[in-house]
Amino acid sequence: MPDRPTAERPDPIRPTDDEARRLAQALIAGARFGALAVIDPETGSPAVTRIALGTGPSGGIWTFVSGLSAHTRALRASPAAGLLVGEPGPKGDPLTHPRLSLQVEAVALLREAPDFGAMRARWLADHPKSKLYIDLPDFTFFEFRILSGALNGGFGRAFRLTPADLA
Repeated sequence: MPDRPTAERPDPIRPTDDEARRLAQALIAGARFGALAVIDPETGSPAVTRIALGTGPSGGIWTFVSGLSAHTRALRASPAAGLLVGEPGPKGDPLTHPRLSLQVEAVALLREAPDFGAMRARWLADHPKSKLYIDLPDFTFFEFRILSGALNGGFGRAFRLTPADLA
């Protein structure tokens, strides 16, 4: 049974405020890569990998991945995933630096979709080295639609966030 807050052990999660929202939004906006957690469809076990991230023409969190990768196959089998953004700074304890854990749903953008050209242009603007493989047929864009978030803003600064908090 999970521990419940008591007078001796108060809830470590703070009420979400504008500062927490701004920090979480900044972590998303600045993320160029992140850790993606999926469920391996063959084993049912969790798997984690590092992926490139960016924003779409209308915002949101996007990635561009190869269909040959295990994580792409996992997303196609089950779009539920976890995404971690925020990197430690050059100094100090890595666990004191802000990070955002997101529960997301991955939605593929087909090459035939009217928005594909705009997404391709946006991705190339932010990730110019991807011009080497952006037109390979096995690569796919996925939008990560946020379901919920958990922000660790540093020691003693934990918050739960909703999709509206992160918009």
